[in-house]
Amino acid sequence: MKSSTLVGAALLVAIGGAITLTQAQQPAGIKRSAALQHDLGVADRTVIQVRVDFAPGASFGSHTHPGAEVAYVLEGTIEYELQGRAPLQLKAGEALFIPAGVVHAARNVGAGNAAELATCIVEKNKPILSMTK
Repeated sequence: MKSSTLVGAALLVAIGGAITLTQAQQPAGIKRSAALQHDLGVADRTVIQVRVDFAPGASFGSHTHPGAEVAYVLEGTIEYELQGRAPLQLKAGEALFIPAGVVHAARNVGAGNAAELATCIVEKNKPILSMTK
């Protein structure tokens, strides 16, 4: 599958097409590369995998997904903030389950680059990501 380097705006794979985050929504230092999109064949669900690369100090603001996410840290140290929980730092090889609809954010708290593999099982025909305030 073709992967895209996203500079200034992120192209997110969504069911039935693509959605684009505007420059104001796309944080500097974040690169998203589509890895997989596949229908599950059950209850109008699809699985989407995206690699998210974080430059040192980069963060992805508060957002939700219309389904569950598993964030697997590939490199570096990423701090996750989930609504109602204390911040959690994960290192390469560690994973986190994020329930559907839970507001969350992530940032690179290490000295070097960080990356995660985000796997979402989401409802078809809904945007994969909604930014929150």
